[in-house]
Amino acid sequence: MNVQTEIVQPHANIAIALAAAQAEMGKAVKQSANPAFRTKYADLASVIDACLPALTRHGIALTQPVVREGDELCVETTLIHASGERLSCSLPLILGKRDMQGLGSAITYARRYGLMCMAGIAPEDDDGNAAVASALPAAPEAQSVKPAKREPSPADHAIGALAAAASLDHLAAIWRDLPVAVRALPEVIGTKDNRKRDLQPAPADDLAGDQIPY
Repeated sequence: MNVQTEIVQPHANIAIALAAAQAEMGKAVKQSANPAFRTKYADLASVIDACLPALTRHGIALTQPVVREGDELCVETTLIHASGERLSCSLPLILGKRDMQGLGSAITYARRYGLMCMAGIAPEDDDGNAAVASALPAAPEAQSVKPAKREPSPADHAIGALAAAASLDHLAAIWRDLPVAVRALPEVIGTKDNRKRDLQPAPADDLAGDQIPY
């Protein structure tokens, strides 16, 4: 993104500057598709588009380096104000696979969520504003209105994918790709555990052979 942003008169501190910037921020538009679950999400570029111009305009710089905290690698999201004050948060890098592709994916994920947390923004569907602005057609008086069919939720898609896993490796790959919020749902965890037992039943006298790292 290459946007010319005029910086306003510097604010006294980062709290005032961030409040002014947040008043100008939009919402991160869900433009990228997740084909596995037929859902959309706000990618890193959408999150940056939503908040960086307002941050820059009010004298707040953004950095997101990878740092080591103890035994963990983390992405440290820092907002630095012209006054020298700064706000930071760190998110650990949880790798689905230990290669450069897995590392890059984890960094992008941590940058996206770290920036949304620090800026205080939330995702929004790209057609949300248009849907609100459009007038709803009036229903015919003599025609009964059928209840809307419920669309499958991300949890429904996750449960279906986990239950259909063909192998333990396939099950592990599906689990790693699930959003953190979906992995925390009890029904999703139960489906994963049940399929895991089906694919690799443990001997009754030895449960130590289960090597699935999740």
